[in-house]
Amino acid sequence: MDVLSISLLLVVMIVGIFDFTNGFHDASDMIATAVASHLVLPSVAIFLVSLFTFIAPFAVGLTVADTVGTFIDISQASPLTGQSIIIAALLAAISFNLGTWWLGYPSSSSNSLAGGLIGAGLYAVGSEKIHWGINALNEGKLEGVMKIVTGLFASPFMGFLIGFLVMKLFLNIFKRLTIKANKWLKFSQYISIAWLGFSHGANDAQKGMAIIGMMLLTIDSNQQFNIPPWVIFWCASAITLGTIFGGWRIIKTVGYGLFKVTPLHSVANQIGSALVNTVATSIGAPTSTTQVVTATLIGNGMAKKPKHVKWKTVMGILSGWWLNIPISTLLGWTFCYFFNSIWS
Repeated sequence: MDVLSISLLLVVMIVGIFDFTNGFHDASDMIATAVASHLVLPSVAIFLVSLFTFIAPFAVGLTVADTVGTFIDISQASPLTGQSIIIAALLAAISFNLGTWWLGYPSSSSNSLAGGLIGAGLYAVGSEKIHWGINALNEGKLEGVMKIVTGLFASPFMGFLIGFLVMKLFLNIFKRLTIKANKWLKFSQYISIAWLGFSHGANDAQKGMAIIGMMLLTIDSNQQFNIPPWVIFWCASAITLGTIFGGWRIIKTVGYGLFKVTPLHSVANQIGSALVNTVATSIGAPTSTTQVVTATLIGNGMAKKPKHVKWKTVMGILSGWWLNIPISTLLGWTFCYFFNSIWS
């Protein structure tokens, strides 16, 4: 095998690890309310989100992958330079994912990857090769980094708003809710969990695909950015496997650490989160399922009893979100520096 083939194999393996940690993080958030409400067995919830996470990438387009994979121009860069950007970004995202998982806080794999790409790109090819999208924004269009940042930062706010509104709607509809309604809520939970899993696979799995697509572009600079079928299968499998092994540390934070979750909260949370993810995917904007689910749950809690929300925990989660991109950008720059120092 030549050097380029070995590099491609290395990147494919690292993407698999990234997607695994992505699914690991997001599974915890997706099933946290279902577990906390005691309506659905954890094993059943994991099975549903895993199944539909795997199905989704084959059923939707690749607009999110196109957005993530083309905002840094590496078509004219040397293979070594392009590979250094890709590997550094992946290592930055994985490092941040594992660090926040250990602390038990839900973080954004998408923000981590975007920050890692920006930091590595700034070091290796410079700001002029990054499609910031500022000129397009002045024309009323969302492109490049601005599209990514808008999707990643707007989605939690939308999640909070929709979570609040959906919960208010449910509270008005089910004013006289009795224990018998749990049968209906349990059935609806199966549907909402499946939808949330599908929306997760449709959006989050595409980021790893974008990275491999970028790597293939560095090997053959004459080709267009493209995602082969085997890449879709690999990334879908890796994120699904991570989903199956979802971490309990984050489940405790989201499911039990914010407020006492009821069955009604659980259904409202999954419906609201899935709706935000679905809308974002339809326009090719990447989201963070972790942030969407958590923000939606905070909106759910605000709609019912704001005083019951543990705002100290909320502030801890939010501080991690604000630090996500800056730290990941710094990590991406640092990893790229070391990579180029070793191989230069």
